[in-house]
Amino acid sequence: MAEPIYIFSSGTLRRVENTIVLEMENGKRHIPVENVSEICIFSEIDLNKRLLEFLTQKEIIVHFFNHFGYYVGSYYPREFLNSGIVILKQAEYYLDREKRLFLARAFVKGALLNLINTLKKYNDDDRFTNKIQSVKQHVDNLTLCRDVEQLMALEGNAREIYYSCFDGMTKSEDFKFDSRSKRPPENEMNALMSFGNSLLYTAVLSQIYRTHLDPRIGYLHTTNERRFTLNLDIAEIFKPIIVDRLILTLVNRRQIKPSDFHQITGGISMKENAKKLFVESFENRLKESVHHNKLKRYVSYRSLIRMEAYKLEKHILEDEEYEPYIG
Repeated sequence: MAEPIYIFSSGTLRRVENTIVLEMENGKRHIPVENVSEICIFSEIDLNKRLLEFLTQKEIIVHFFNHFGYYVGSYYPREFLNSGIVILKQAEYYLDREKRLFLARAFVKGALLNLINTLKKYNDDDRFTNKIQSVKQHVDNLTLCRDVEQLMALEGNAREIYYSCFDGMTKSEDFKFDSRSKRPPENEMNALMSFGNSLLYTAVLSQIYRTHLDPRIGYLHTTNERRFTLNLDIAEIFKPIIVDRLILTLVNRRQIKPSDFHQITGGISMKENAKKLFVESFENRLKESVHHNKLKRYVSYRSLIRMEAYKLEKHILEDEEYEPYIG
């Protein structure tokens, strides 16, 4: 089964006959192309047009991350499944104020309900009960939002309540959340969150590529100069149940420690060993299966992400109204 390939070693990535070879100072790594679903590059890699043509032929996306581990862009091969009617319907749903608002509201609803479920997992002593009720009130107020900007503000307020509980969900005194900070993160917990969200954005983008949807047309996140926005929309639903719960597990089990970080200009960044551990744990999380009530069978989190895109496609084709995944 094809799986993502993560590259942390610097070198040259090239095509050799019908395989991919990573040439490094200390040797070569042969990567059978049939086993590759996407490539994530965290190091300094040289590649050429011949390789990109080969990756396009094999329908393999390449995601690039900077030396801090944050997503910077993708090589997105021509959309082999793109459908003219789906793209037209996507654009219609973006341009129609009410249709766009419905979808944006659904993404926020899914995100907030999954925030609540994450808080419930750590609420053994009822310390978060009041916070849970506050976030629930924000869910109830979603219908009062009359534009996307109001929805974004409401979601931001709900996340502030959620983030105020993070230190209570963390057993380690060495990790403090304080408040959300980015570019660069100001502490270890924020560095973990930024890195995990970057991985999730690319994982969602790779699954959208396997559908008829165009990732450039989002609904909660405004379609503008940014290359992709639909993956950001869908990622909002899965951040609490994939990224946040993974971070809490790694920190509470002391698999990641303060020594796994170092200072950078203006903030904190993860060391390479921590990035590798996080990537391995993230992949294991995506492979993890959960019971799907509607399908009455177990499916992986990666499959759930693809299914979320399919549900959105059905909605814009007016086959079935979209409901976000709640886990």
